[in-house]
Amino acid sequence: MAPRLLVHTRTTAYRHDSIPYAVSALRTFGEFEVEHTEDPAALEHPLDPYAAVVFLSTSGEILTPAGRERLAGYVEAGGGFVGVHAAACTEYEWPYYGELLGARFDRHPEFQPGRVVVEDRAHPATRHMPSVWEFTDEWYDFRTNPRDTVRVLARVDESSYDGGGMGADHPLVWCREQGEGRVFYTALGHASEAYEDPDFRAHLLGGIRWAARLEKDAD
Repeated sequence: MAPRLLVHTRTTAYRHDSIPYAVSALRTFGEFEVEHTEDPAALEHPLDPYAAVVFLSTSGEILTPAGRERLAGYVEAGGGFVGVHAAACTEYEWPYYGELLGARFDRHPEFQPGRVVVEDRAHPATRHMPSVWEFTDEWYDFRTNPRDTVRVLARVDESSYDGGGMGADHPLVWCREQGEGRVFYTALGHASEAYEDPDFRAHLLGGIRWAARLEKDAD
């Protein structure tokens, strides 16, 4: 049986048009049994059957108190958590979530081309990528720089686009451990077209596989 993913896309603030395309992309990977939900009650039930929980461009306050408790317990006990793009705009009122993810969204300039600089190519999410990757996205600024508490996999070169607000050290993709669990976050994935891009698809798949403990770092 294929590993199961719980993909949560509930939004109570901004909603991305790319969400259905993103869910479809996860299904076309062919490696997972994808259960897609926007029901907060889905997180109130045991999460142990899932290889990973994916918050895919969620926004606002989306969990019940019981759902928060379940998610925290799941990750602390060894579960995988993946945040994609607007997952950083989620659960501002739950301090644990900010720690779990590593940083919270602050602002972004307009959607535009830029350069992603890969720092760590040993990780499954970045090993296929060139050292500098040209991409078009919303280049998220974060309220704090997460570098001291996460393993940064890639940053964005602010000189390659207009409106950046974090300076020369601007992490964009990272991973970390929380308790016994694994957490992967990518700020990329704003546009529907991203989920058709082979490099982005490989990036996302590698991050999910790592969080779900289906793939290790390169030796």
